[in-house]
Amino acid sequence: MTNLLSNSDARRVFLAKQGLSAPPNRALTKQGLLQLIGELGFVQVDSIQTVERAHHQILFSRNQTYRREHLTALLEKDGALFEHWTHDASILPSAFFVYWKHKFRHQEKVIVERWRKWRGEGFEAAFEETYQRVERDGAILARDIKADGHVSGGWWNWHPNKTALEYFWHTGKFAIAGRSNFQKIYDLTERVIPAEFREPEVSREDFIDWACRSALSRLGFATHGEISAFWNLVSPEEAKAWVSAHRDELAEVLIEPALGAKPRPSWAFADFLSTLDNYPGAPPRIRVLSPFDPMIRDRNRTERLFGFFYRIEIFVPEPKREYGYYVFPLLEGDRLIGRIDMKADRKKSTLDVKRLWLEPGVKPSAARLERLEAELERLARFAGVEKVVLLDGWRG
Repeated sequence: MTNLLSNSDARRVFLAKQGLSAPPNRALTKQGLLQLIGELGFVQVDSIQTVERAHHQILFSRNQTYRREHLTALLEKDGALFEHWTHDASILPSAFFVYWKHKFRHQEKVIVERWRKWRGEGFEAAFEETYQRVERDGAILARDIKADGHVSGGWWNWHPNKTALEYFWHTGKFAIAGRSNFQKIYDLTERVIPAEFREPEVSREDFIDWACRSALSRLGFATHGEISAFWNLVSPEEAKAWVSAHRDELAEVLIEPALGAKPRPSWAFADFLSTLDNYPGAPPRIRVLSPFDPMIRDRNRTERLFGFFYRIEIFVPEPKREYGYYVFPLLEGDRLIGRIDMKADRKKSTLDVKRLWLEPGVKPSAARLERLEAELERLARFAGVEKVVLLDGWRG
């Protein structure tokens, strides 16, 4: 028997799984932060600091007692977190490192061929000398070994030593020991990842089981394609085979979409429907989400569940942008109610709000605008600026 999950229940479950239903002012210790990241699975890292860097804003939107120094300590001192790729560069619990070793082996098989097409023959010329330099001298920034006369052109024109550093990082031989002005500091993995996380091995079968099981537990319900995409560790075919092999543990559920389309068949663990009452509703306050928030990472899922179409327009030419360069989604309770364009001006110590767009049917009531302005004040303090400035025409 296939069960129907209402759209409101689906949103409630997913928001709880995403850490957005817990009280946002509960005291968050360093250990609590590690637990939160483990429950989310990953926190994406991005260099853009229009208001605050993505990883900080993602965590702040879930708990407004979050302290940046706790994240730094967990990453750079305790070895409890590490930085690597899911769908993009992310911060992950070091307890997951054993599973990423399978990703490293896969990368090593394909990356040389791919990068040879990108960089040309001989791209690996600096590999040995770069490895020996780090092994001998310790942690290093790419700029410290930049080839003489090389003119940087971004990721498409790395100098040979930078190419080597990234290769060894992608294949697990180097790890990120920290960052300096957001630039990666590379070191040997054995000097960064604690042995308790670095040394164990798991079989391919156990790796696939973990990747699929842990993804489904964090999504609540999912298709095999969504299970595959969560970590970007296993293929859709592997996820489909896992579902087929574990049908006795799973139940098929139909997820009611937000926009009147047909319910979407998905999978959940067998006890899922009997535990629905365990998921609290999201707090009614408004929260500003990072464009890289894991809740909206799967844009198609976001549109199905919330009826909210969202794309980052960073790479869209300015005349063709519908909203703006870096526009933030707004979450109110269990609804995505709009988006806002703003930027922190650190010279003036202001958070400049350029424009607000509310979704159709969402009224700009006095109470809603008061909740929004209260959240903007909180975000401004977190970003280290003194006041919020609502620019002319910000309401559209």
